[in-house]
Amino acid sequence: MQVAPAQLKSHLSQSVRSLYTVWGDEALLVQEAADAIRAAAREAGCTERVVHTVQGARFDWSSALASSASMGLFADRQLVEIRIPTGKPGKEGSTALQTLAENAAQDESTVTLVILPRLDATSTKAAWFNALSQFGVTIKIDNVERQALPQWIAQRMAVQGQHVVEGVEGQQTLQFFADRVEGNLLAAHQEIQKLALLYPAGELSLAQIESAVLNVARYDPFSFAQTVLAGRLDRVPRMLDGLKAEGTAAVLVHYALAEDIRALVRVKQALYEGMPLPVALRSHRVWGPREKLMERALPQLPLRTLQLWLRHAHTVDGIVKGLKPEGWPHDPWQALLRLAVMVARGCSPAAASRAAPARHA
Repeated sequence: MQVAPAQLKSHLSQSVRSLYTVWGDEALLVQEAADAIRAAAREAGCTERVVHTVQGARFDWSSALASSASMGLFADRQLVEIRIPTGKPGKEGSTALQTLAENAAQDESTVTLVILPRLDATSTKAAWFNALSQFGVTIKIDNVERQALPQWIAQRMAVQGQHVVEGVEGQQTLQFFADRVEGNLLAAHQEIQKLALLYPAGELSLAQIESAVLNVARYDPFSFAQTVLAGRLDRVPRMLDGLKAEGTAAVLVHYALAEDIRALVRVKQALYEGMPLPVALRSHRVWGPREKLMERALPQLPLRTLQLWLRHAHTVDGIVKGLKPEGWPHDPWQALLRLAVMVARGCSPAAASRAAPARHA
């Protein structure tokens, strides 16, 4: 049984099941979901809590199984928490989790909470995860994407009785806030809480938020590459500056960007061979946000343009590794900026409006 994070509070108010699995990479939201389950378990009589953290292949799964099967020493019910930071329980762990899930369906004296990171498609199809889903409740925590971040901030502010002004200024305020905290949801939560300490409930202006919210944004090379694919020319320089300031290796940024360019070329070539776009994307292992972005961008991009980008990516690869070709900036970050802006401009919605429909040449 799967429960959406937004419905978890309502679900727990009705009944507390004996097995919960929370999985995702957004640490703040995973923590909040787990806290809600812990609180509901305490109200249901689980005053004793046992925590197991799976670290390495030598973890003693028998101890976790014993905890789940035993009664609490000082309480009628107990909460057993199993954390698997890698998301890979191993062969012994797979068997143990299946046993644990089956036992949980028959024993209500223990509430078991399994916490996992974001899982790949292979893991979600594994027998151990299917057992957790079949016999218990799973809560999938999705990342808050950049486009959804302003609304997420507005909702969190509303909980503490605050809101931005209406209209264009309010949207600008939320966008400014999102730019300051992007990629760092825990810090975003803390900045929102800080607003409650600084200002009373009610309407907040752009000036108030500008003076209060720190720049705590954190970027990673792959979210940067997705921003380039989205054609967000306004955000590319800022994200690249952020990556540089955080000490990210230029070679990692180039790798993420070049991988997307290579994928664009491969998929475009597959389209020439008569393969439908959705099939071509999946056959070249393009899915998730990248799939949607490439699906939008590919029809407007001629193959010759993509091949030119790929040649430029090879040039920038050399610059990142110390070469100094003519006609390009010798500074790796300036070269990356030039390549990224080139690709973003070609993938932008403005370019799509100028492109002929379904152009493949």
